Amino acid sequence: MDISIISKELIKSSSPSIHHLLPFKLSLLDQLFPTTYIPMVFFFPANNIQDFKGLQISTQLKISLSQTLSTFYPLSGRVRNNSIIDSFEKGAPYVETRVKGSLFDFLKQPQLHLLNKVLPCQPFGYESDPEATPQVAIQVNTFDGANTRDHCGEKMNPGLFKASSRFPPRNELLVQFPLWVTENYMFKEGNVTQRFVFDADATATIRDKAKSKRVQNPSRTEALTAFIWKSYTEACRLLCAQPRPSVSIHVVNIRRRTEPRFSRYSTGNLWRHAMTACELADTKIEFNDLVSLTRESFTNLNYGYLKAFQCENGFQGISGSFLKQLVEIGSRNPEIFLFSSLLQFDLNDVDFGWGKPIWVGLTGEVGRSQGWTNVTFFKQTGRNNEVEVWMTLN
Repeated sequence: MDISIISKELIKSSSPSIHHLLPFKLSLLDQLFPTTYIPMVFFFPANNIQDFKGLQISTQLKISLSQTLSTFYPLSGRVRNNSIIDSFEKGAPYVETRVKGSLFDFLKQPQLHLLNKVLPCQPFGYESDPEATPQVAIQVNTFDGANTRDHCGEKMNPGLFKASSRFPPRNELLVQFPLWVTENYMFKEGNVTQRFVFDADATATIRDKAKSKRVQNPSRTEALTAFIWKSYTEACRLLCAQPRPSVSIHVVNIRRRTEPRFSRYSTGNLWRHAMTACELADTKIEFNDLVSLTRESFTNLNYGYLKAFQCENGFQGISGSFLKQLVEIGSRNPEIFLFSSLLQFDLNDVDFGWGKPIWVGLTGEVGRSQGWTNVTFFKQTGRNNEVEVWMTLN
């Protein structure tokens, strides 16, 4: 696929008053999350945008982005001391390209390494200089007769300050150690990314096999997580000379699990991990057991659990829990597998005025340089209840 860069620029907020705003406080959950780009690529066919010419699209997108940065103004700034975002005048990188070739030919069998070319950043890569890293980056790619772009947000009440008021930030030095440990577990070299599609029948079969007295109606996320985790565990058992724990960590959206609830549009890293483990040496563990463990880890992530992480005692609650888990399994060099489900997100309904996308790509090839490792994403294809599974393994 031949791609040519047409232009690069920084888009800044359309509001002149943004420069006078006070620095934006990060939440504790933001402070504990490493700096990386989590990309999405939205593909729109030409017939959705036939009433627009290329220049019109470019101009309108820049105007829309500039207006969006006035509402979501932290996205226009830069992080400082892992505590605040300021310098809102910096803006967001905006890249335009021209792609030689047909979008429909590309989508017949998407090659993940080619997705990297339509991204303005390295997907899930380790960003070593957070203070120089823009909060968001946009790239618009025009195929011969089509258009792609990544998503920068809907215009609505973003609930900007809710996260930091409920999970107030702590001194930069206090969060350095848990952040360093997280980075060392999450980012590795030598990764390979693959994409698989489970049709509705395959997913239904897996869910049916996942049923037990303990979990009578497993969700797609629970069943697929346990199915893939069991496959990982069996592979590791063959490769590992010494018994090691196998750990499943599922990223769980907590916006609707707290009391009072956050808005679904509240910004920030409002998630916690549901963690469970099994022993590779335990050859008797069954698929149903892993489903049950996964359900239990989700259930434990309730209001009472989350309450301990809020307000001034939040750091002690989070770091205490983290260090306890680290002491229990970290010293035994566990195999850690991260899961994240986007099945409840309406990615296929994102409409910038051109209609809905015909496909949404997630990561591209995470690559062999330092990037997120052993991570699996679930998302809908938008067709016939199919589920896409994106795996990056080390």
